[in-house]
Amino acid sequence: MRGGAILRLLSYNIRYGGAGREDALAAVVRSCAPDLVIFQEATRPQVVARLAAATGMATWGAREDHSLGFMSRVEVLSHQWVRPPALRRAFLELELRGLRLFGVHLSAIHSDWNEQRRLRELRALLGAIKQHQDGFHLLAGDFNTLAPGEELDMRRLPRRLKVLAWLGGRRIRWQTVQAMLDARYVDGFRARHEADAGFTFPTWDPHVRLDYVFVPAAGAARLTECRVAGDGAPLQAASDHLPLLAEIEEP
Repeated sequence: MRGGAILRLLSYNIRYGGAGREDALAAVVRSCAPDLVIFQEATRPQVVARLAAATGMATWGAREDHSLGFMSRVEVLSHQWVRPPALRRAFLELELRGLRLFGVHLSAIHSDWNEQRRLRELRALLGAIKQHQDGFHLLAGDFNTLAPGEELDMRRLPRRLKVLAWLGGRRIRWQTVQAMLDARYVDGFRARHEADAGFTFPTWDPHVRLDYVFVPAAGAARLTECRVAGDGAPLQAASDHLPLLAEIEEP
């Protein structure tokens, strides 16, 4: 933590494990100057190890059988992957001094079928972390869904995804983020940037916001910033997602 006051957290989907794109990914991370990075699609531990070495991160963790990984320049007291039965992918729990974080990667594909799956996954996740919900904590990652009031332009989807959306009933009931809000969490980006689109996907044509940081409403003031990051870095060469950078005050 910088000066004992602020933790800079980067959430970043690195696409298919990131192999062959380590230099570009490292350049993006360095441009954001985070203290801690939570990765999605970090299925190649050797890539995370190389990124940690290239960016000066003392600690890292990743497993081939899990999407979530991390690297950190601050002390991580403990980390574990937890997979309740309803979750397709395990979530990642990290404990720092005075802060608990959860890395999230919900199921993909824009269709109502998959949105209902994401909703079930989210409810299982919230149930699994219920014992921490009275204290300050943070959830960050690729939720693969839209927030209330945001729209998906079906015309910009790849043909395969258009077909899946059509088969799923065309109309997608975006409920997952609303469920987070109903559980008294704050959408960190939207709280800090009411009028900005905040698109994070895809890097070559950003038009949808899939990546989020959530904090409990009671502790929302501790989240001092949350923004799409990586200006000037080789974003398209690195991944199909833009990273999300959050700044959190320590207690």
